[in-house]
Amino acid sequence: EVQFVESGGGMVQPGGSLTLSCAASGFTFSNYDMSWVRQAPGKGPEWVSAINSGGGFTYYIDSVKGRFTISRDNVKNMLYLQMNSLKPEDTALYSCARGYLDGTTWSDEGYWGQGTQVTVSS
Repeated sequence: EVQFVESGGGMVQPGGSLTLSCAASGFTFSNYDMSWVRQAPGKGPEWVSAINSGGGFTYYIDSVKGRFTISRDNVKNMLYLQMNSLKPEDTALYSCARGYLDGTTWSDEGYWGQGTQVTVSS
C-alpha cells in the first residue's frame, strides 16, 4: 500500500528553520511527482511546494518562495522540505502528497501522509 511517514516537525521561533522528511513506500517513488501540502487550523489545504519525479523541476507558492526548498532522493525514497525564515503563518500540519506537477498546477491523487506538525511561535 502507498504509505508516507513524515517527520521533522516541531516548535520554533519566528525566523527559525526546520527540515521536514517524508519516507515513501508501497509504490515506485521515482515515477511520481510529489508535493508538500499544509493544513492550518480552520483553513483548507494549501499545496506549498511540488517537485517533479526526477527532481529537476520545482514549484513554490509565492508565500514560501525563497524561504522553502523542496528536494527528493529517489534512491532512498525520501522527500524533503527545508524551511527557513519561518513565520507564524507557516504554522500547520505538513503532509507529503503524490500527484502530478504540470507547470504551476498541481493535480493531487489523494495519497497523503499523516503529517508532521510545524508550529512557529514566539
